[in-house]
Amino acid sequence: MKSNSISPFRLAISKSMKKHLLHGLVAGIIAGIIAVIYFMMYQKILFVDFNAVLNPYSIFGACTFSSIFMAYGYWILDRLNKPKLRGLVNILIVFFSFLSVLAPISMNLPLDVEFPELFPGLAIPMHFFPALIFFGIQPFFFKPNTHEQ
Repeated sequence: MKSNSISPFRLAISKSMKKHLLHGLVAGIIAGIIAVIYFMMYQKILFVDFNAVLNPYSIFGACTFSSIFMAYGYWILDRLNKPKLRGLVNILIVFFSFLSVLAPISMNLPLDVEFPELFPGLAIPMHFFPALIFFGIQPFFFKPNTHEQ
């Protein structure tokens, strides 16, 4: 006969996972909104149009996906009970943010795009938005000096 109650271990895992997922989702949404605003302002201020290369939906999706992926890494650390490795995960996040900058630098834009030299100035800062927002709002989700983090 199987019990319908949830074990305390499973409840703790699901609570922890929900908290990390919410953190990643909120960070991704905020980063996505900021990145789309930056995208629109950059194009309007410099009189360029990179809509053939980027669109707001892909920017928003990339920010959300990367923030949820970061939250998943933090959840794995909590699941393995290795909170002292958070610094290493932070370094990996920063490393991959810098590594991702190589994509817009090496990208070949279509020939009909005017001012292709301005594209890296648009794309490179947006690669850091998810990590900045993720790290910035972390204290709102986790207490700084507890083992719960």
